[in-house]
Amino acid sequence: MNAEFILGELLSVASPEKARFLQGFFKTGKGQYAEGDVLLGIVVPLIRDIVKKSPELPFSEIQILLDSAYHEARLAGLLLLMKQFKKAKPEKQKEIFDFYLQNARKANNWDLVDVTCRDVIGAYLLDKEDRSILYRLAESDNLWEQRIAIVSTWTFIKNRQFDDTLAIAEKLLNHKHDLMHKAVGWMLREVGKKDRQTLVDFLEKYHKQMPRTALRYAIEHFSPEERAYFMKK
Repeated sequence: MNAEFILGELLSVASPEKARFLQGFFKTGKGQYAEGDVLLGIVVPLIRDIVKKSPELPFSEIQILLDSAYHEARLAGLLLLMKQFKKAKPEKQKEIFDFYLQNARKANNWDLVDVTCRDVIGAYLLDKEDRSILYRLAESDNLWEQRIAIVSTWTFIKNRQFDDTLAIAEKLLNHKHDLMHKAVGWMLREVGKKDRQTLVDFLEKYHKQMPRTALRYAIEHFSPEERAYFMKK
C-alpha cells in the first residue's frame, strides 16, 4: 500500500456536491485565506477510516500526500503522521516531529492544523524544557505556522501547564487575522476550564486591548455578568 492507493481510496468516496459546499466553508475563493485549495468533499471520519486501515508508510510516501493539491490528501498525510507518532519510540517520534515541522505550511487550513498539531507537536514537546520552536512559529510570517504555535499548547493545557499558552497568546494578541483571534480565544478558554483564576488574571490585564472575537471565545463559559464586565472597553 502506498500514497497512490490512499489517493485512489479518497477519490472513490469523493462527493462533488459536498465539495462545492466545502470550497465555500473553507474559504478557498480568490483573496480568501485558503485561495486555490481543492476539496474532494470527504468528511473527516471517512478519511480517518482510510488512514486507520493503512499500514505505516515511509516519509517519502506521506510526502506525496502532503504535496497533493487535494485538501483531504494533505489531511490524510498528517493523520498518518499522528498515527505513527502514537506508536513510535522516542527517537522515531523526534523524526516525525521534525518531518511535520518541515511540512508545516502544507497544513494550510485551520482544520489541518487543529486536528493534528496537538497530537504531534504538542505531544512531542510536552515533556521537553526547550519549547522555543513554538515561539519561532509564532513569529513566522505564515498564518498556519502561527496557528500551530498556539493550538499545539492545547496538549500542555490538558496537563495543567499554562505558561506557554499565555505567553504565545500575548505574542499573538493583536494579530491581524480573525482565524488567529479565534485560536487564541479558544486556547485561553481551555486554560479557563482547567484554572479559572489563571484566565481571569490574564483577562484583567489584557481584555481592553484584545480583539473582540478572541475575548468572546475566551469568556464563552463565563456568566452573563462576567461576560458583560470583560466586554466593556
